[in-house]
Amino acid sequence: MRKIVVSMWTTLDGFVAGPQDEMDWLLIDDQVYTYERELVEGSGSLLLGRITHADFAGYWPRAAQDPGEPEEVRAYARRVDAMEKIVVSGSGNVAAWRNTRRLERVDPDEIIELKGGQGGDIVVYGSLAVIRSLVELGLVDEFHLLVHPVFLREGKALFEDGRPPQRLELVSAKPFTSGVVLMTYRPVDRVPTTS
Repeated sequence: MRKIVVSMWTTLDGFVAGPQDEMDWLLIDDQVYTYERELVEGSGSLLLGRITHADFAGYWPRAAQDPGEPEEVRAYARRVDAMEKIVVSGSGNVAAWRNTRRLERVDPDEIIELKGGQGGDIVVYGSLAVIRSLVELGLVDEFHLLVHPVFLREGKALFEDGRPPQRLELVSAKPFTSGVVLMTYRPVDRVPTTS
């Protein structure tokens, strides 16, 4: 069965973006690029919210062909451009990007069917509402958190307040020379996914 893997860049204090979606705190080096490229090369699909999908569609297809981009960026961009993209959008207002199909909402039966399909794992980037829905349904198999050595003190948190705790099991921790640490976790005591 395919896994759903949430890959998220985060700060030590749990923010994934600044209050206005600022990302100027990111430390991106060759090790981060290698991780990202290996993740998508071993995966079959991206599962994205409408806004993240639009952002990616506006950048990665161009980056794949841009000789001004470093080769590691172009290699990642080519893979992402070729992958199946599944976008969750109730409005249906989805950016044009090849190999894209739409889900109206995060429906547990549809997601379980996706997980049972052919191909590599399903990677989720950004898309906080999608991630929160998947977690509530117990459908995330792994979290890959790229923890950056910075405190933002304010911004957008990965999870909202007021929800019950979720215990995680550490699978691995890999420090990068930039100070970023790739922490891989699996949920334990998950909510049953049968409907």
